[in-house]
Amino acid sequence: MLDFLCSKQFYLPIIYIIVGIILYGIIAGSINKFSKFKFKMNAKNDKKRITIISVVKNLIKYFIAIIVILAILSVYGVDTTSVIASLGVVGVVLGLACQDIAKDFLAGIFNIFNEAYAVGDTVKINGFTGEVIEAGLKDTKIKAYTGEILTISNSAFTEVINYSAANSKLVLDINVSYNTNIDKLESILEAMFDDIKSIENVCGEVELLGVSSLSDSSVVYSILIECKPMTYIGVKRKVLKLIKENLDKHKIEIPYNKLDIYVKER
Repeated sequence: MLDFLCSKQFYLPIIYIIVGIILYGIIAGSINKFSKFKFKMNAKNDKKRITIISVVKNLIKYFIAIIVILAILSVYGVDTTSVIASLGVVGVVLGLACQDIAKDFLAGIFNIFNEAYAVGDTVKINGFTGEVIEAGLKDTKIKAYTGEILTISNSAFTEVINYSAANSKLVLDINVSYNTNIDKLESILEAMFDDIKSIENVCGEVELLGVSSLSDSSVVYSILIECKPMTYIGVKRKVLKLIKENLDKHKIEIPYNKLDIYVKER
């Protein structure tokens, strides 16, 4: 037992594995530092950088793992030259047997370089909506806001709806009484534009769209607000609060259903 522990068959594989781990750490760290200089630091480029780094790191990890395995095999007397030569034949066999895996890899490469999505984007794929938490060469992982994680092969989908690729358009309907003076309403709303633009995640212009419909009990007036991707729900809450406060201040009625209850005395 002591002879085995002192033999190269025992300690060399351990050394090779340690060297492989250290080498991967050095290369991965260098890639991280280089990418920060290569990409301009903004939200879109940062997502792209994270996605590309993830793929490159995986390729390097697999390459180092193969080298370490071949080095360990040579320690045990395996002719690695013949192993490498036979990889060509094995590759052909695996290529025929694993066509689906090859499709996944090709689809993953196309998705990354076509910028269909990146890590951190909110997307809808095959009816599942969530945030991309991992974009690999073989598959993509999406996490829904409720916590479920979908792992889907890259070749299993052909269409991606990316909600983070462009700013969101929030169309907000405001119901006011038929007695409301529309010119006065527009003046009030226009006076609120600076306050609306100062709300977090609001960007671009705020536009008055005008009367969108005449309902049974109210006039429906619409405004358009541009906000950052996937922030329209939070923006909507804050804008509605602001509108309610200003309409109350100017005595503009917001119609609501009223229910009269009559109690019959016996």
